[in-house]
Amino acid sequence: MGFFFFIDASVFSHSILNGSFVHINFVDWIPLLCSILGMIVINSIEKTRLSADSFSYSGNGVAWKARLVLFLGFALMAGGLAGSVTVMTLKYLLHDYTLRTMYMGIANVVANGLVMLSSVVLWVSQNMEDDYTYNLAL
Repeated sequence: MGFFFFIDASVFSHSILNGSFVHINFVDWIPLLCSILGMIVINSIEKTRLSADSFSYSGNGVAWKARLVLFLGFALMAGGLAGSVTVMTLKYLLHDYTLRTMYMGIANVVANGLVMLSSVVLWVSQNMEDDYTYNLAL
């Protein structure tokens, strides 16, 4: 949903219905690209790598490296959300634009928030413990 909000705002910015000279350019895309990169980084780490170091993985210190990469992924996503709020404030709110023009900034913030929410939900659901599953094999 987040990607579609931003694509909708991008298409709307270059249509006749926009009615202003303000358009979505590369500055508006940077926060979403940070959020997408953070989403990829977060969802590439398994929860088992975050637990204590074990002998099943090669090398020493796998847990702290995985935690560092996970932190960097969350920092990228938080930076993307903060960047979209900053772009909306500096580009759309400080000027006296109509709600149609401010929709592009609002859609950017909503898109980054939804990407962040979906990434967290996906990571938690993929890494849930399998305590409540039944084994039907004989």
